[in-house]
Amino acid sequence: MALKVQDYKTDVHNNWCPGCGDFGILNSIQMTLAQMGLEPHRVALFSGIGCAAKTAHYVKVYGTHTLHGRVLTFATGAKLANPDLTVIAVGGDGDGLGIGAGHFVNAGRRNVDFTYVLYNNGVYGLTKGQASPTLKLGVQTKSLPQPNVNQGINPQLLALSAGYTFIARGYAFDIPHLVRLIQQGIEHKGSAFIDVLQPCPTYNDINTRDWYGGLDRLNEQGKAIPRVYKLEDQGYDPVIRPGMGQEESQGKLSQFVEKALEWGDRIPIGVFLKNEATSTYEERIAQRIPFYRETPPAKRPICDSGQHPTADLTSFFEELQVT
Repeated sequence: MALKVQDYKTDVHNNWCPGCGDFGILNSIQMTLAQMGLEPHRVALFSGIGCAAKTAHYVKVYGTHTLHGRVLTFATGAKLANPDLTVIAVGGDGDGLGIGAGHFVNAGRRNVDFTYVLYNNGVYGLTKGQASPTLKLGVQTKSLPQPNVNQGINPQLLALSAGYTFIARGYAFDIPHLVRLIQQGIEHKGSAFIDVLQPCPTYNDINTRDWYGGLDRLNEQGKAIPRVYKLEDQGYDPVIRPGMGQEESQGKLSQFVEKALEWGDRIPIGVFLKNEATSTYEERIAQRIPFYRETPPAKRPICDSGQHPTADLTSFFEELQVT
């Protein structure tokens, strides 16, 4: 029987603010899972702390609401313990790029096969709108007594330097496009990072839905000129393929940096980079532990019929020559 979007919805009351971009991201995740026909018991969704973290309560799959800034550690552990799971991590820009920045960087270094969806609105929406790490220098949202004094983090450039092999940006109110991005992220073999621009109608009165839609600037016909545009509509090719020469690869990275720095009147969304030439962490483990893929830790019995512990990972340590 074909799965429907409703199969991925829970009965938990949703208390996000009306007009929040989180709704668009939640719907996109549920639609992606249904479109891909992923069985709920084969999907694990992890979240940190913040408004975005409530997503784990609203998607009917295995879900864990974890600790502030630690979502990627849980996602990494789950995927390595059971590589057959489809693992999705979600969280806000404050959760992931503030207290969680160290884990964000080290997750990229490993290139574990999971998808991380970042809800990016420039503020800490759950705690009254303080400036988050992504808010631009000099921007003053309505909850700030003075303009932001810190330089904003560029999520795309940080993800590139950390080693993520799939880097994309979506927009919460372009759901069909975001569904395509999340599906591509899940299908990619390696760590996929999707930065989603998500207007906060309560605290960020600068980067609003109307601002992204260009309603503050009209053409001669009186129509809005949207700020967001799709990279794929410009013929942009983000793929680094195995065997690609250094000069061509460097060219891909140069165009990536150019697009990652675009902001203001034109803001690109889409896939910025897809590196198919780098091995995944699971592939590297399998080279050292040949039986890892067939019998990973999660598929080993942990107790007998009498509930006595039987877990034995001796073979893993012996293979790794750990003493």
